[in-house]
Amino acid sequence: MTVRTRIAPSPTGDPHVGTAYIALFNYAFAKQHGGQFVLRIEDTDQKRSTAESEQAILDALRWAGLEWDEGPDVGGGLGPYRQSERREHYEAHCQSLVDAGHAFHCFCTSEELDAMRAEQMAAKQTPRYDGRCAHLAASEVSTRLAEGREHVVRMRVPEEGDCVVHDRLRGDIQIPWAQVDMQVLMKADGLPTYHLANVVDDHLMGITHVIRGEEWIPSAPKHQLLYHYFGWEMPELCHLPLLRNPDQSKLSKRKNPTSILFYRDQGFLPEALLNYLGRMGWSMPDEREQFSLKEMIEAFNIDRVSLGGPIFDLEKLTWLNGQWLKNTLTDEEYRSRLMEWMCSEAFFESALPHLKSRIDVFSEASQWLNPLWLKDVPVSEEALDQLGLEKEVLANTLQYLIWRFESISTWSRELIEAEIRWVADSLGLKLKDVMPVVFIVLSGTRQAISAFDLAVLLGPDRTRARVRAGLEAAGGVSKKGLKRLEKSYQEALQSIDTVKDAN
Repeated sequence: MTVRTRIAPSPTGDPHVGTAYIALFNYAFAKQHGGQFVLRIEDTDQKRSTAESEQAILDALRWAGLEWDEGPDVGGGLGPYRQSERREHYEAHCQSLVDAGHAFHCFCTSEELDAMRAEQMAAKQTPRYDGRCAHLAASEVSTRLAEGREHVVRMRVPEEGDCVVHDRLRGDIQIPWAQVDMQVLMKADGLPTYHLANVVDDHLMGITHVIRGEEWIPSAPKHQLLYHYFGWEMPELCHLPLLRNPDQSKLSKRKNPTSILFYRDQGFLPEALLNYLGRMGWSMPDEREQFSLKEMIEAFNIDRVSLGGPIFDLEKLTWLNGQWLKNTLTDEEYRSRLMEWMCSEAFFESALPHLKSRIDVFSEASQWLNPLWLKDVPVSEEALDQLGLEKEVLANTLQYLIWRFESISTWSRELIEAEIRWVADSLGLKLKDVMPVVFIVLSGTRQAISAFDLAVLLGPDRTRARVRAGLEAAGGVSKKGLKRLEKSYQEALQSIDTVKDAN
């Protein structure tokens, strides 16, 4: 048997460092067994998926040093490798499930489903589909379909007993069928959900081992049942522990920079990042901390992965990156890597328009570019006090900015400006009151390019990180205050939605 593993990211935002972590372990396992590593783009969420996000994923994983044998940009014999291009496969397999009685058409409206879940929660039951369309007569189903009634296709799930799923790291996992929902397989728009597409693609692409995060354990019974319905052999499952913040919470952009491109843009070495991710729940047999990807592959044994939640500590990564810089690179490599980071053609192409209008001699360039080169910018409480805003208003402004910057899917000057204006309007402030706040936390100085342009050049994760640091310098928001602020924030969002609906 030829080992085949895959990574299947969704192109709906920044390329997450957790994606690189899962990709690394899939890559190492496949290469250690002389197998193939496949990249598949799961873009069935057409509303949120973007070509820009897909390209960012490809760029980020390739920068990290993880090359795939098959994928959307390199081809392969079992493509296409974008789910949006595989629609006929899902339609045919979904219909086969319906024909065999393993799936059914569901005509419930969103209002009916909301009412059903509300009743279940009021009765302190686990919210799940109650099967009200599962037993419709064939004639009734035919009539509704002929009428063009909007519908989805759901899978049938046993009502009693337990499902036992075997996991390579965890052994047998027992989950009662009563906890497993009748999953939607095909959405009303004719596109599959993750669950159907995932199973069909893994089978058709010959994936032998599914190595993924432990957040997918609750979905394993649905996938195992689908394999049974299709009559296919299920790949071996291996659920890796999730990366966590130092406070044990799940790694997320609300507490840590999570984009792979953040670490590239901050000047980390890809070798150091992979080295650090390789130590997340696994270690070399000799326990050494620094090792290359080649050395990891040679020594890799997935059965030695620890199930304790690995802590992603930025300070520890920074230390390890320093070891690579000091102990691994030759002087020539050091010079080349430093020049590549500081003086890349792409960087100067984006920065050039801002320099040409501001400097008279080249020696003045550094004062404008420093905010882009610095790892962090110095923002003191005194500097924030000089902005003239009350402390509570300042903290609220920064927290609103964090939330709005987290919501931007396509990072552009226009959207950044729109979100900053929204923050000002929602808090009853003038734009001229908010702009100095953004400017000082992003630049750390009073002389730099415009805040809008600076945010574009910094990118989403570095911008968010600096605003978070600014909030910390301003004293932050108390837990009690945060609850109040979240309520007012949600009310502001609802008022915007109301206006949109009215128009």
